[in-house]
Amino acid sequence: MQKKIAHNLFEIRNRIAEAAKRTHRDPESVTLIAVTKTVGIEEIRILYDLGIRHFGENRLESATPKIQYLPKDICWHFIAPVQSRKARDVVSLFQIADALDRIKIAPVLQRRCEEQDSTLEILVEINVSGEASKHGFTAEELPDVLRQVSSLDRLRLTGLMTMAPFGAPEDSIRDYFRKLNTLADSHTLAERSMGMTDDFEIAIEEGATQVRIGRALFV
Repeated sequence: MQKKIAHNLFEIRNRIAEAAKRTHRDPESVTLIAVTKTVGIEEIRILYDLGIRHFGENRLESATPKIQYLPKDICWHFIAPVQSRKARDVVSLFQIADALDRIKIAPVLQRRCEEQDSTLEILVEINVSGEASKHGFTAEELPDVLRQVSSLDRLRLTGLMTMAPFGAPEDSIRDYFRKLNTLADSHTLAERSMGMTDDFEIAIEEGATQVRIGRALFV
């Protein structure tokens, strides 16, 4: 298993570097977030020993023992929408909430941070494609979201996140990612989290600073 994961990571890092170079970007400007929701502590430890420090989980029940057991210098991303009743645990366990998709959750996270005397980095999820099945805000709603979040001093809004529709043609995927990049630029937000196993190279070419990869690391 260790050899397989090491080989997969080597290949992914090479693909990230090549995608970055195609648009004259520094490969170091792209953070690889290893999505480990389907694997256990052993696989995460292998990736940690290979230098990965950003990991993404979407279920508190399975993530909690991993976070409690593994090294404390890991940056954990909560990659699912936050439910109000789970906000306290998200704040206590994770450094970043990747998918703020409803404004009512922001003051809940603020209160939980105040209770724990902590801060939380957040990304705002944008539904660039307009799909009804997708979470997130529209581009038109973003200015109001930014105004409301800016008043919450325990939340550090650093960027935007989106996901392309599954199975969409490359031209459409590229257009969605380009729109998110432009939107982040227009609001001077540094982070653009977009791209997964099937489309991360396109995302990097269109400006992604974070890519979330799970399946390709472990198959």
